[in-house]
Amino acid sequence: MDAQTLVDERGELWLILATLWLEREPRETEYTRMVEVIQRHDLTLKELEWVFRLELAPVLSRQQMSVAGEWRQFDDYKLMRQLVAHNLRLTGWRRKSWMLFSGLTTMMTRHRWNELMARLMVERGEIPH
Repeated sequence: MDAQTLVDERGELWLILATLWLEREPRETEYTRMVEVIQRHDLTLKELEWVFRLELAPVLSRQQMSVAGEWRQFDDYKLMRQLVAHNLRLTGWRRKSWMLFSGLTTMMTRHRWNELMARLMVERGEIPH
């Protein structure tokens, strides 16, 4: 897969989900927007989990841990470049090692992810309100 295909297929999803790594809790409007974007991408919960763990967390957790990290908002262009570069290299042993360490890279945002997935399941009618 080339860089432009990644941006076309995942860009919108990646940028909206990056909100989960900001220093503050997402607002209601942000959760609503995340659910709307996820719905357009028609991914299963399992596929979404791997987007979270393998495609996003390795890049965004580094951002979160950095003293000079961007906490209030992200530079979308810079973030997209980092995400594309990471995902173009996400093959073979790199993929396996991120799968192994994904629990650590998602730890700080797991509660937000779980909240988002619960809202998504309600929206999809998979669990009652």
